[in-house]
Amino acid sequence: MTNQPVFVLGEELQALERAGFETEAEFQELLARHPRVLDFGSLADGRPLRLVLVAREMGVPTSTESAPAYWLDHLFVDADGVPTLVEVKRATDTRIRREVVGQMLDYAANAARYWPAALLRRSFEDTCVKDGRSLEEAYGELLGDQGDEGDRSAEEFWTTVEERLAAGQMRLLFVADQIPLELRAIVEFLNRQLRQTDVYAVELTQYRGGGDLRVLVPRVHGEVATAAKSPSGHRTTQRTTRADMDAAIASRPDPDVRRTATALLDHAAAEGRLQCGTAKYRSMRIYYRVSGRDVPIATLSLRDDPAKDDLSFAFGSITYHLGHERAAAFAASLPPLPGLAEKLEALPAKGYNGWPYVSLTALASEPTAVEGILSAIQQLIGRSN
Repeated sequence: MTNQPVFVLGEELQALERAGFETEAEFQELLARHPRVLDFGSLADGRPLRLVLVAREMGVPTSTESAPAYWLDHLFVDADGVPTLVEVKRATDTRIRREVVGQMLDYAANAARYWPAALLRRSFEDTCVKDGRSLEEAYGELLGDQGDEGDRSAEEFWTTVEERLAAGQMRLLFVADQIPLELRAIVEFLNRQLRQTDVYAVELTQYRGGGDLRVLVPRVHGEVATAAKSPSGHRTTQRTTRADMDAAIASRPDPDVRRTATALLDHAAAEGRLQCGTAKYRSMRIYYRVSGRDVPIATLSLRDDPAKDDLSFAFGSITYHLGHERAAAFAASLPPLPGLAEKLEALPAKGYNGWPYVSLTALASEPTAVEGILSAIQQLIGRSN
């Protein structure tokens, strides 16, 4: 039955026969030019999913100091800032059965650590230039009409993508002209086990007729396992304002926590700038101007459980923008708070990438801790002057 033709009815009935892709490069080019064949599902607000190409052959390093060790076939992103990693194989490639799964997990694990927002944005904009597509048009598809805030919104968008990667909120797509049963079983198993990451296998069957006529028929495997995931794993998107943060801070029973959170936000508003967070809890990103650019330094998060409120430091972006030496100096200048000190000590082995964090409760319990953090930030800013 799988080899039966499909029929196109016009003035006459025309049979289209199933045909494979001649080369993997042809297959990859098709997906880059027509990502609509991979658009299934919807965004958080119910709009149809539309994937936008970030890059083909996206380099995946295994440390901040190394050249890319791997090359992902395609990286796409949607308007919610959820990245989609795509690996393409033809049925004739024996790696489509098991080896490709380990390959994809390698890509995802290292992408989460070594793809900062600035790299993702540059890759996307370079791809637009290569494809002859205006940035205004491309960002319009992702961001909508942003008016005078377009550039800032773009920066916020890519920071959201970076944060989603770090949290494991991504899609992994295995695309082939024929999906073997072994791969389907692995995809469905991974999808049931991974709470934040969605895993799919997409079988894209091609039919050819007379002339240039082609029909592409996608079939998605893994959706049933995705639907069965806990609702708590579903992504929601909201924009947190300073008023939202102030209201949440006011609800905290500990006056030292209230003082600490307010001091952090006030300093950022006066010396840097704040950006609305888009997590399901209240959060704001803290930026400072360093070396002539706005660098994301930290994120203040106020969660449903106040005991889980935290301040996390964006060392991936700090390292990418300012280099290892300055990232190391900033880490050394932060106060050695309980829970934070251990995470900072682990940073050199990670190439100064990651999101070390400290709970607001621990931060507020040390009388001079917030002043120490603000002093460290001032040192980081001052080095560029």
